[in-house]
Amino acid sequence: MSLSKQLVDWALAQRAYGLDAAIERKTRLHCADNIGIAIAARARSPIAGQLRKALDGAEALSPASFAFAASAHSHMLDFDDVHDMARVHPTAVTMPAALAVLPLSSAGGREVLEAVALSNELACRLGMIWLPSGGGPGSDWFLTQLFGYFSAALSASLVLGLDAAQTQSAIGLAYMQAAGGKEAGVGAGGTARAIYPAFAAMGGVQAALLARSGVQGPPTALDGKAGFFHLYFGRQLDSGQTAQLLAPHGWFWQDTCFKLWPCCRHSHPYVVAAQALGAGVDVQNIERVVVRVNPTAAKLCTPIEQRRRPQTLQDAKYSIPFLVALALTRREVSLQSLDESSLTDPQVLAVAQCVAIENTGHDEPGMPHASITLTSRPEGAGRTFELPFAEPQGEDMLHTKFSACMAYAGWTPAQAAGMWACVQALDVSGLEKIRGLMA
Repeated sequence: MSLSKQLVDWALAQRAYGLDAAIERKTRLHCADNIGIAIAARARSPIAGQLRKALDGAEALSPASFAFAASAHSHMLDFDDVHDMARVHPTAVTMPAALAVLPLSSAGGREVLEAVALSNELACRLGMIWLPSGGGPGSDWFLTQLFGYFSAALSASLVLGLDAAQTQSAIGLAYMQAAGGKEAGVGAGGTARAIYPAFAAMGGVQAALLARSGVQGPPTALDGKAGFFHLYFGRQLDSGQTAQLLAPHGWFWQDTCFKLWPCCRHSHPYVVAAQALGAGVDVQNIERVVVRVNPTAAKLCTPIEQRRRPQTLQDAKYSIPFLVALALTRREVSLQSLDESSLTDPQVLAVAQCVAIENTGHDEPGMPHASITLTSRPEGAGRTFELPFAEPQGEDMLHTKFSACMAYAGWTPAQAAGMWACVQALDVSGLEKIRGLMA
């Protein structure tokens, strides 16, 4: 039995078993998070306008184009949820894929939640079997995009109600599109990094629709001689990885976090450290800021001059030197403070020029431990702040973030509260409203 078939059997068996209350609640909350982010991006991001122009301003988008637009809006602000160990942003791909095919099915809110939860779990399992780090397998891929073709195909297939053979074909057809090279992130000067998950959402939806129409994808797409793992990772899965991928129970997805700051996840420990270290410091007296990173975080620090003075907002969100300077000067990293004006703020740029990088940390899966030493006048002696990263989570914090995103989009508190209630109900009329707002 091929690995694709075994994965499909796992997903369909889990769907038949149903979601436990905690996973269903978590999925609903992450859907709410994703919706708030997408609405904020659609209303305020310059790239959203460019996206509308690229899609010809059509009032009725095709399912694949809807998936692309909704996923692009979900990631555009770099605010979407993330699994730190797997290094994937699952919901920004899977929810748009589920919503894209909703009008073609009889599915309702429960089916959408099941599709998002199970396809999020697939994305997280694919990441967890490799435990990516700065130089290990998969380090040069956007894993959200690369694995997202499969998770989006599964999400769309579940909402469409495809049978096992059709869903297996969708996995094979997703493999035929799989891409996601990371140069848009580790390089500097572009803006397309903001929308990379959208390619996976679009491809996965197209794969499911092709399978639905009778096109048969390669059944050994994952583990064949020229299959996904051999071609993209250099080897087939070992027995332990296969067992982990196909485990009948357990949810890796439950460790997915929502973000408190709209920037690359690996910059978050350094934002926290800079905020703590900068308390009470006159930024005009800062002489030197030494930031110690590991090989993964180092990718957000080179080339150093371009990272100190990013030319695009997307580069700023992916720059540890700039974000440390922003946290030291503006004291927060938010949708309001991390904007186009910050790119030319003389105070932020002056502090960024004081940032030096030392690549001395140990690379490992998950989040880096931040270490920053700040030297300022007239004291002269440096102060160091070092911490293992642990970001607070909770439904109240997520609700606050959702309300902030809606306010950023221009919604009143009453309108935001109504939208929150809509997401919690997730009935047919609510799903139609959500679809209209996300793309």
